[in-house]
Amino acid sequence: MNKRRLRAVIAIAVLVLTVYLFTRYFIDHPEYWHQLAHVSRWTVLWVILLNIAMLGVLVLMCSATIALCGKRISYKENFILTSYSSIVNFFGPLQSGPGVRGIYLKTRHQIRLRDYTFASLLGLGFFAFFSALFLLVGTRPWWQTVGALIVVSGASWAVLRWFKKRDTHAKESQFGLRSGPLAALFILAFVQVAITVAWYYIELRAVNPHIHFSQAMSYAGAANFSLFVSLTPDAVGIREAFLVFSQHIHHVSTGDIVSANLIDRASYILFLGLLFLLVLSLHAKDRLQLTKLRRSAAQANQQ
Repeated sequence: MNKRRLRAVIAIAVLVLTVYLFTRYFIDHPEYWHQLAHVSRWTVLWVILLNIAMLGVLVLMCSATIALCGKRISYKENFILTSYSSIVNFFGPLQSGPGVRGIYLKTRHQIRLRDYTFASLLGLGFFAFFSALFLLVGTRPWWQTVGALIVVSGASWAVLRWFKKRDTHAKESQFGLRSGPLAALFILAFVQVAITVAWYYIELRAVNPHIHFSQAMSYAGAANFSLFVSLTPDAVGIREAFLVFSQHIHHVSTGDIVSANLIDRASYILFLGLLFLLVLSLHAKDRLQLTKLRRSAAQANQQ
């Protein structure tokens, strides 16, 4: 009974905190909604649809990461976990969503936190590789692109090797470089970066119809690298700084950067709000089914 009460208190606290954070964010950033009011509804709709596609990719990437650790979870559990961690990722600093997933998987499915972290770092390495590719391939000479890919690949390998060497209980590891999940993670990382290109292109075209697709590719690559040093919620200020410092690559003006980012965050907040309501409804549905089962069991016992 005490455990049930504690879970209920925690669930209510999480709900209240999430609603508070959304409300507070809206109050502190009213310019997002003013900007959104002047943007075509089709632009907002396409960005939200691409965010839905991105969520699907993240769910599949989570499955591949877990498979590298020798485990599996149901699609529904994966979807709810990924959705919650996406909300946490927006409000929490240092991309805290993966940490939430790691702790949950360790507690619920006995996946070593070090195994999950190593698999996640592998996925981040693929993400960094394709982000570097998109950053340079559209606007810079081929030799600069190849050189950057070599540097990114070397840095990723060094981080993975360093992390692996620090595992003092390697014999307990269930991680394995399984070909299927590894190939899936590589392909999904490419799709993930490609989707960011698509939605940034839509946002940039909404504020400047003369933006080229090659500029959007470089712009997306630069924006993606800001996630590695995300010290603020949704990398507010960090992403803009990365984009301004890389203007000599993508050639997007500062005014367009600011306007496109306003559209991006306003649309994403709207998406997260809808996602939060969906997750709540899924939990409510489960709770209703559980209540029905309890009632059926009670009636059977009485008979």
